[in-house]
Amino acid sequence: MMKKFSLISLVVVVLIISGCSNGTMNQQPGSSSQKNTDGLEKIRMASWSNEIVEQSNLYVAEEKGWFENAGIDYEFVPGAGGGEAVKNIVAGNADIAFANIEAVLLAIEKGADLKIIYNIYPENVFNLVSLKKSHITSIEDLKGKNIGVYSLSSGTYQNLQVLLHSVGMKEEDVNIIPTGVLNFAPLMNGKVAATAATDTGLYDAKQKGLGDVDVMEVKNVLNTPSDVFVVTSDVYEKKQDALVNFLQVYKDSTQYMMEHPKEVAKVAIEKAIDGKDEARNLEIIKIRNKSAENKKELGWLDLDVVKKVEKTYVELGLLKKSVQIESAVTNDLVEKLK
Repeated sequence: MMKKFSLISLVVVVLIISGCSNGTMNQQPGSSSQKNTDGLEKIRMASWSNEIVEQSNLYVAEEKGWFENAGIDYEFVPGAGGGEAVKNIVAGNADIAFANIEAVLLAIEKGADLKIIYNIYPENVFNLVSLKKSHITSIEDLKGKNIGVYSLSSGTYQNLQVLLHSVGMKEEDVNIIPTGVLNFAPLMNGKVAATAATDTGLYDAKQKGLGDVDVMEVKNVLNTPSDVFVVTSDVYEKKQDALVNFLQVYKDSTQYMMEHPKEVAKVAIEKAIDGKDEARNLEIIKIRNKSAENKKELGWLDLDVVKKVEKTYVELGLLKKSVQIESAVTNDLVEKLK
């Protein structure tokens, strides 16, 4: 009996070792062999937010099974800001980040080895809003006034600096006040003379009784791509086929949202945390569709624009020196898309 038991035990041990060597137990993040039992390649997308209406093309792609059809096992990884999204890919908690380009520049400066592979929103969606009665019609009119931003680590703060820089003003020429995401309340009650915001934030504020306003769009000064897809160089090298498949689904779903905004607005009701109002969904989707338009093709990165953004951030002191952004920007994967 003991001999039989030992033989059986030996067989079991061999099978376990064999199974482990053929499995994913010891795989590192970014491994090209990271597939599930259905043969799908895992792609974890780290976002700067929770699942919100702005990203409804992704929910349509999930509902219609486009990721699975492309061989992708897709996972949405929520976050709180582009900086967190980038940290998630650097830490190996995700494969691709949906983040603002400022967060990417700052991460590269700190030593992250990254590749920017897709231009999600070529249009700068930030603005500066003031009430008509304040008579703020130029950037110079801001001098000495209280200006609201979401936070001192947000795109609102960085883009306000871009506006000030464009006319030779500095941060010290105004009084910048972090007001949180509800930054239109301080504007409406007079605590700030103007507030930096996004296009969708402005839309929501108008629906809540903001009234007549003057709006300065930052894109008229520097048309920074608002969000891009970025990966680590390791993932870029090891998961190129899966990344191309993911980007193809993203591009196709973006085009679908442009062509079928009403249908997508209905899908957002069940999926987006802010999607219960279908009429609002439709308006937000229309705004995002516009910011996704690309002069060449969906996803295309204009290197000259990105280099101009880097140069501006060095001049502002947000970057200590050039990070040689041209080495991190590539259209190689976009060129493979249909």
